[in-house]
Amino acid sequence: MKLCMIGTGYVGLVSGVCFSDLGNTVYCVDKDQLKINKLINGHIPIYEPGLEEILKRNLKQKRLIFTTDLKNAVINSDIIFICVGTPTKKNSNSADLKYVFNVANQLNKIIKKYKIIVTKSTVPVTTGDKIQNILKNLYRRKLVDIVSNPEFLREGEAIRDFLYPDRVVIGTESMKANKILKSLYLPIVKKNSRYFNTSRRGAEMIKYASNAFLATKISYINELANLCEKTNVDIKDISIGMGLDQRIGDRFLRAGPAYGGSCFPKDTRALVDTANKFKTNLSIVKSVIKSNNLRKSLLTKKIDNILSKKFSNKIITFLGVTFKPNTDDMREASSIPMINYLNKKGSKIRYYDPSGEKKEFKNLSNVKFYKNIPSACLKADLIIIHTEWNDFKFLNFKNLVKKKKFKIYDLRNIYSVNKMKKSKIDYVGVGR
Repeated sequence: MKLCMIGTGYVGLVSGVCFSDLGNTVYCVDKDQLKINKLINGHIPIYEPGLEEILKRNLKQKRLIFTTDLKNAVINSDIIFICVGTPTKKNSNSADLKYVFNVANQLNKIIKKYKIIVTKSTVPVTTGDKIQNILKNLYRRKLVDIVSNPEFLREGEAIRDFLYPDRVVIGTESMKANKILKSLYLPIVKKNSRYFNTSRRGAEMIKYASNAFLATKISYINELANLCEKTNVDIKDISIGMGLDQRIGDRFLRAGPAYGGSCFPKDTRALVDTANKFKTNLSIVKSVIKSNNLRKSLLTKKIDNILSKKFSNKIITFLGVTFKPNTDDMREASSIPMINYLNKKGSKIRYYDPSGEKKEFKNLSNVKFYKNIPSACLKADLIIIHTEWNDFKFLNFKNLVKKKKFKIYDLRNIYSVNKMKKSKIDYVGVGR
């Protein structure tokens, strides 16, 4: 099939590249010419393991076309995917849909024959209705079907998630559109994924409901970790014991920093905003948002106790600063408020992250990026393991630090408490 992905951000790029690898011809459209030029030359603007290799392979096969020419891409495609950003509005909790509606208005001027328009962007319930209203003349002439097809891609695991998803959710009442999309996704569904057809509003809601539920699991286990610290119980044992219950499952039950990234923070806020518009109280989701915000300050303040409030000229090393491993995403990462706090206290901050230096810290005078683990850890007073990159899981800290007295604050509980005791390392975990 011939597909058009409008937007080459995370969702559009990953989806477009993977669809092309399944044998489709894919036009990836973006208004940023510099970004398009880089993609044409095989360079991806995001950190996603394995993506660049697949992109180059399909560029060579001429199944993947990067362009700024929206009109040509739409005319030559059967299915149009809207993959633009839906960030939180400034000074608001609602999703900013201006990019989505801008695309819809442009499509209204281009489409002359039947197309399926699919929203892959995360959008609040009834967004499809509003797109349909923009395209009402085309819709009346049966030249378009508007479909919701939410993505469930995890950063760092996106290729696997695309090719081997738990489910493919298609929101449409159109039998024609459903048949075509089922055919498009057949190579994926054949691999034991569930194809689920529901209403368009239902599909829009599923995305938000799923993310809010996962955010709830994270906040729940983080709050339990606080209790475990006061009752001398290891949260890892609690997570394992709970996870063995098939009704609960073991995923998203790892205590650690507050959830961050591009999805959970904005999607929980947007869901509450939608509920407010429909005069419905989502008290649980509201509590989750509040709990997550408190989590950031709680873990930051814990450093006060670890260092006995002696911050001045202390060398503090962060191992990992992204909100999760295998991504370069810094959106709402807990490392940002932590590093800002310690910087104001007069500490000397070092950090190493496999995804590279971060613009968020470039203007901070006492914050420095190091290109490798040994140089970042040398003579450190405190090492904070913020992100569980594989690079950090088997380190000999005594050899790295080369100093008798230092402390480790393990926000991901990577290391064994007992082993650290045996090594006579002052070690603090989360919920332990």
